[in-house]
Amino acid sequence: MARSGGPVGGGEPVRRDAEATKAAILRAARHLLARHAHGDITLKAVADRAGVSPPLILKYFGNKDTLFARVMSFEADADALLAAPLEGLGPHMVRHVLLSQSEQGADPLLRIVFAPLHGEQGDILRANFRTQVTDRLTARLTGPDAGLRAELAVATLLGLGVMYGIARGTEVRATAIDALVDRYAPAVQAHLGP
Repeated sequence: MARSGGPVGGGEPVRRDAEATKAAILRAARHLLARHAHGDITLKAVADRAGVSPPLILKYFGNKDTLFARVMSFEADADALLAAPLEGLGPHMVRHVLLSQSEQGADPLLRIVFAPLHGEQGDILRANFRTQVTDRLTARLTGPDAGLRAELAVATLLGLGVMYGIARGTEVRATAIDALVDRYAPAVQAHLGP
């Protein structure tokens, strides 16, 4: 659903795509949550970062708590991360993490790295990550130690995400994504088999 905005530069009204606007708000809130305590983040700060007005955030999300409940959920991210058959899941997950970093500037899964900064909200973030990411992956695995193998696969992915996106490893970032997938995915896939 689109809505009209005011004229820009005296020209035609701007059409705002609701889904793109919601995505921009969520990206802004994720960015701020990765750097600040939940209680220190204002709707105005989220709106400024997203390039929207605070009332638009209220229109789409209702209030700050609802917005941050969405930000602290990994459900949609896990859907994309796990959207491949088990025999090709390792390469898919590695590619997903790298493309999220290179195309969007962030991998939504990396929010978990900042959980210790957020007190009670960090507990929620950890619980959501466990149930929505690692437990879902565990349920797809067969054989012994499925939970351990799922956690090790996810840990391997997070390490790559941290090196690529947070530490900004020079060599990793200079290497083509296909070459990184070829080199790194076998380590992830190895954890997925019994």
